[in-house]
Amino acid sequence: METLQKNKFDALTGMRAVAAIMVFVYHNRKYWRNDLSFEIMRFISEWHIGVTVFFVLSGFLLAYRYEESPLKSKKSYLKYILLRIARIFPLYWILLSAYFLDTPYSKNVDTYFLQYTLFYSLFEKYSVSGIVQAWSLTVEFFFYILAPFLFLLLKKNWKYCVLFLLGFFLLGWGIGYGLNRYNVNPKGFLYPLKFIVGSTFFGRSFEFFFGMVLAYLMKMEKGISFLNKLKKPTFLGGISMVILTISIAFFARNNFVHGIERWEGRLIHELFLPVAIAVFFWGLMTEKTWLSKILSTKFFILFGNASFVFYLIHLSYFNLKLKSYVYLPDRNFVLLWICSIIIYLLIEKPLYNVCRNLIAKIK
Repeated sequence: METLQKNKFDALTGMRAVAAIMVFVYHNRKYWRNDLSFEIMRFISEWHIGVTVFFVLSGFLLAYRYEESPLKSKKSYLKYILLRIARIFPLYWILLSAYFLDTPYSKNVDTYFLQYTLFYSLFEKYSVSGIVQAWSLTVEFFFYILAPFLFLLLKKNWKYCVLFLLGFFLLGWGIGYGLNRYNVNPKGFLYPLKFIVGSTFFGRSFEFFFGMVLAYLMKMEKGISFLNKLKKPTFLGGISMVILTISIAFFARNNFVHGIERWEGRLIHELFLPVAIAVFFWGLMTEKTWLSKILSTKFFILFGNASFVFYLIHLSYFNLKLKSYVYLPDRNFVLLWICSIIIYLLIEKPLYNVCRNLIAKIK
């Protein structure tokens, strides 16, 4: 645990940059379809798992830092939620406002309330509008709201937590199906099943759950003993991630149809891949490997801190706007990272610090 306290999860911060790069490659894979083999393209088509890495990491970090402490009082929970809002909404609102003000890009878009509240991604019809990739922020925020309660259930008995998440999924699916059954769901609110499973917290909750399990184990002496029994967890988790990703890709009909569209691929993605990622994280935090050293460098930490900005600008409005001025052979990969770091240092980080100081003053 001394190593864990010393590095303060630096390698995990660096891993955020790797996850963001995976998502960038995934979204730009079409440009290489004539240059890469079918097998490689099919593998890259599953690099959306970068989002799963983010979800497992969020589950771990929030559970490890907060546990169920926000539930101690209404004030504690309010400050916790406000901090979570300050973490994701200000930059998103700035980018979204720029998008709406730039009418050539946002013409015929009138879902202002849904976009600003992130409710848009609960509707299949609107899920690819606005800042498209921000659908994952809705998934994250649902987890933020429930995280302290979920950790409390996890501490009592992991089965309670699993049953709650299964019930929550059935609730969401039941609402969407019921509305559609009575023909009052033209926009696809939590419907169809494929949409709710792949793009909402109702279907993606177990990715956070396994991150929380890792945090829970690390809080217990018996849990640490169990984790220490894992031999070479960095290698074990890493190679398992690769094998499982290949296994998911195996179920794809072609290199642009995801393997997770088959129930076998989805099962691997939701129940086995997050476990491998959690084991990999444990290895990064406790083993002194060449990989953990690289991810813990100032270079990767900076990129990891800027990864949220990169995620929000690498696709949709900002990227399209940037392309209208300059479009480099690397699909603006380097330029987007430069922009991300500048925005992080000059806008995102200062804004969050201001919000955090204001929230801390709440008595």
